[in-house]
Amino acid sequence: MTLVAAPARLSTAVATFGADFAARLHWSADTDAAIEQRVADILADVQQRGDAAVLEYTERFDGLMATSMATLELTQAELKAAFDSIPAVQREALQAAAARVRRYHEAQKKASGESWSYRDEDGTLLGQKVTPLDRVGIYVPGGKAAYPSSVLMNAIPAHVAGVGEIIMVVPTPQGAKNLLVLAAAYVAGVTRAFTIGGAQAVAALAYGTATVPKVDKITGPGNAYVASAKKRVFGTVGIDMIAGPSEILVLADGSTPPDWVAMDLFSQAEHDELAQSILLCPDAAYLDAVQREIDRLLPTMPRAEIIAKSLNGRGALILTKDMEEACAISNRIAPEHLEVSSQNPHRWEPLLRHAGAIFLGAYTSESLGDYCAGPNHVLPTSGTARFSSPLGVYDFQKRSSLIEVSEAGARRLGQIASVLARGEGLQAHACAAEMRLKPSPNQRPC
Repeated sequence: MTLVAAPARLSTAVATFGADFAARLHWSADTDAAIEQRVADILADVQQRGDAAVLEYTERFDGLMATSMATLELTQAELKAAFDSIPAVQREALQAAAARVRRYHEAQKKASGESWSYRDEDGTLLGQKVTPLDRVGIYVPGGKAAYPSSVLMNAIPAHVAGVGEIIMVVPTPQGAKNLLVLAAAYVAGVTRAFTIGGAQAVAALAYGTATVPKVDKITGPGNAYVASAKKRVFGTVGIDMIAGPSEILVLADGSTPPDWVAMDLFSQAEHDELAQSILLCPDAAYLDAVQREIDRLLPTMPRAEIIAKSLNGRGALILTKDMEEACAISNRIAPEHLEVSSQNPHRWEPLLRHAGAIFLGAYTSESLGDYCAGPNHVLPTSGTARFSSPLGVYDFQKRSSLIEVSEAGARRLGQIASVLARGEGLQAHACAAEMRLKPSPNQRPC
């Protein structure tokens, strides 16, 4: 049977565009009730029985039988052996990508991740102390595909931030270990790694077991079970975000070769059937050209069936009035990946306010950002770029306020605090401030 990929053809000039577009965008983040209940049961079981429960679920879901958790932990020697055993071209690619990711996140740390302080004229010191988290867990997917790039993108910023221990969990169905993932863990400086996945791995990281140490924060994407588990353990530990299906939005002026843009749409569609690929362009003939390239290139893709389902179910080629309107629509979508595929991308970049990552110019394919450009590829999805940011060094740090009040400062600030505290009816607060004031005839007794 011939596969057909026919993204919806929409036009902003049509009266029903708003409703048609909204229907295409809709994706429910609600997890199936049966999954939620199953995840709740797994979390509770791991919290109560620890390693024994993790072993049981690893056998049940991954088909990996182990007599103890020790056999599911990957040693540093195994990680190095994996690195040594992969082809030289893969070793060099991993190291080059890691170097670029590290350089970017080191620059990020210098720009926003340093402690600072200043003194008032009365000698009071005020500031902020930035410290890394003690221990984090990174979840690396291992079901439909292996993602060594996710290891780099999660572990390296944690390492740059100064995190003491980085604990990696990765499912290995039927015990099949991906050497490139293990090699990436070696390159990225992962402290400990376990071949476990799913909700049971999230539970082990969140609550700790006899073998898996309890972490302070869990980052990294996963399936519906992992997403549900991360939501449920939030508060016990921190999490990065709840990831939805992958997305790409391309703003094109018609100057980029249409086969390039078609392949860029494929690059997200091949992730899974719910991924979304959208093209916005004011040139109808160019949209036709991209569709012809979709038809021509689809049969050459190993994951053609997934791509076709994604484009048929959630893809769209949208004719806009002009590039300004395309930018406005992009801001409504707040996409995970946003390509500005035009001759002068810097003309349009100031108009773009909401996106996880912005890729400027025809030569900047989204796939470069996924692997080796340097910025993090863990990005907000499902419109959450309106209020959240890519994973970064700041996700692995916390901030403490510094306050050192001088004697003169206590006299000045104490009067203010006293008035406000008494206004709130909190006498002890007021008294604590007043006791540090110089005695005066007008001072109220506590």
